Amino acid sequence: MWVSGSMSGARTPARLLRGVLPTSGRHGPAASSYSASAEPSRVRALVYGHHGDPAKVVELKNLELAAVGGSDVRVKMLAAPINPSDINMIQGNYGLLPKLPAVGGNEGVGQVVAVGSKVTRLKPGDWVIPANAGLGTWRTEAVFSEEALIGVPSDIPLQSAATLSVNPCTAYRMLVDFEQLQPGDSVIQNASNSGVGQAVIQIAAALGLRTINVVRDRPDIQKLTERLKSLGAEHVVTEEELRRPEMKNIFKDVPQPRLALNCVGGKSSTELLRQLAPGGTMVTYGGMAKQPIIASVSLLIFKDLKLRGFWLSQWKKNHSPDQFKALILTLCDLIRQGQLTGPACAEVPLQDYQHALEASMKPFVSSKQILTM
Repeated sequence: MWVSGSMSGARTPARLLRGVLPTSGRHGPAASSYSASAEPSRVRALVYGHHGDPAKVVELKNLELAAVGGSDVRVKMLAAPINPSDINMIQGNYGLLPKLPAVGGNEGVGQVVAVGSKVTRLKPGDWVIPANAGLGTWRTEAVFSEEALIGVPSDIPLQSAATLSVNPCTAYRMLVDFEQLQPGDSVIQNASNSGVGQAVIQIAAALGLRTINVVRDRPDIQKLTERLKSLGAEHVVTEEELRRPEMKNIFKDVPQPRLALNCVGGKSSTELLRQLAPGGTMVTYGGMAKQPIIASVSLLIFKDLKLRGFWLSQWKKNHSPDQFKALILTLCDLIRQGQLTGPACAEVPLQDYQHALEASMKPFVSSKQILTM
């Protein structure tokens, strides 16, 4: 299961497992000078020293908290999700790989505990999220540089804050950056019950867009359909229904979509292309089927369809930190207005990480695993 658009990236900071020092019998000057206490603080973190099966290579370790420098911020992590891209990174199958050993997790929310003398944008008590991937959020506490963090309002639900910086950002940018859609226009997507898919449904509804949402068939398909419609989905169809001639009946009262969002690849993506209006665009942000996209020559020639890709990492490289912060605040406004909720989640204590990792890799699991500290 490979998802490219559901995470953004940056180089791993220079300090080993940024914000922590290895536990040993001796404490170096940086650790001991952290506070008036002679003993440095101990933290727990999920660490992997080599790539492989997350259930086998990830370990819960005790680490020592590094000293807070002038531009540093000490953060107590509150909650951090397990995203498909986190799994890909641990497996070594991702476009961005941190130096090893590394702390897992690229998304989450924490609370500022202390700040260095040169920190100007944050203060104790503030909620913060990672500015980029590679930060390592699966830990109880850490010391990060101020520039590695973005402050977020603390008046939004904790789960929404913990899952804010990856999937909703990807969904919003894909909806507004590729086609100039107007209220009443439609969008079609696969993997509609994924974190990005749920965000697409809600953000599209807030923008006045109508969604056609494709999911894999399953025993509880009716329950899933009802849940997606409660989020604002107009139509929910299975992959099998998408291939049937009756699919055209949907377009008797819904305009043909000019935008398709593909996270699967293979036959599913081919079917999305068939449903697009002339001149439409299919944006690929993942390849969960691990199969190539097959595009009909006739569709490209006679319908002039466009194939594009999206990776939040690249978007952030092409835009300023202030633009990313503006995007985050736009999404926070939608959350406050009740137009965007966090994905269905299952909260799991950090020490039960093995269960959470295994659950996150099972098929047909709609609940995102959230590690609580």
